[in-house]
Amino acid sequence: MGRKFGTFGTWLRCGAAQQLPVLTTPTPRPRLIAFDADDTLWPNQPHFDHVETQVVALLAAHGNAAHIGRELYNVQRRNMHLFGYGAKSFMLAMVETAIQLTNGAVTGRELQPLLDLGKRLLDFPIEPLPGVVEVLTELTRRGEPLMVLTKGDLFDQESKVARSGLGDFFAHVEIVSEKNEATYQRILTRYGVHPEEFVMIGNSLKSDILPVARLGARAIHVPYHPVWIHEEVPAEQLAGVAYHRVEVLTDVLVYLK
Repeated sequence: MGRKFGTFGTWLRCGAAQQLPVLTTPTPRPRLIAFDADDTLWPNQPHFDHVETQVVALLAAHGNAAHIGRELYNVQRRNMHLFGYGAKSFMLAMVETAIQLTNGAVTGRELQPLLDLGKRLLDFPIEPLPGVVEVLTELTRRGEPLMVLTKGDLFDQESKVARSGLGDFFAHVEIVSEKNEATYQRILTRYGVHPEEFVMIGNSLKSDILPVARLGARAIHVPYHPVWIHEEVPAEQLAGVAYHRVEVLTDVLVYLK
């Protein structure tokens, strides 16, 4: 039996919350339900923020916190087309930022603590966020087809999935270099799934919601704080985009009934 889409939670349009009419036309039962990983299934950004705070302290002689943080992000953004996302990219950005701020005078002894900080991002304990195990257990009991769909470094993301202990819930794990409309379309084509049969659940409006909604698929936003600056979305980019929002992940269970 088809499911009614939009019978629970809050629909958003144009970047501002507003309750839209309940849809009365049933939509197909999802053939694929995908979950983002970082900051949806487990905390990630807080670990990066903690390391960045320590990087700022180590480089404090070369600028104030705002300046160092801005330079670090600028280096990351400039190099994304080369190194992508994740801890290794962040480590390289830390080193390049230190070289930049010191005009090349930074020593190996000064760089070592930065590398040590970066390594911590590659093996920190993974603890599922509240409600994650409950939701995945129930959806598995219902026989729903589940996927992890995450972007970043292949080795790093595979390691996180393994360390999380959640891998057995998922029939599929897709690790991609970028989440945009083209990426989602490729995945739908690969699995033989139409947009209306696909549901994406995640915390990032930029990566998990907008490209999915623009394809005509269903997107559920589960907000998480803090948000990495690179994933922030200007209000004008939300114009005309409809998506679903739940305040806690367990609300997804009601929505997907």
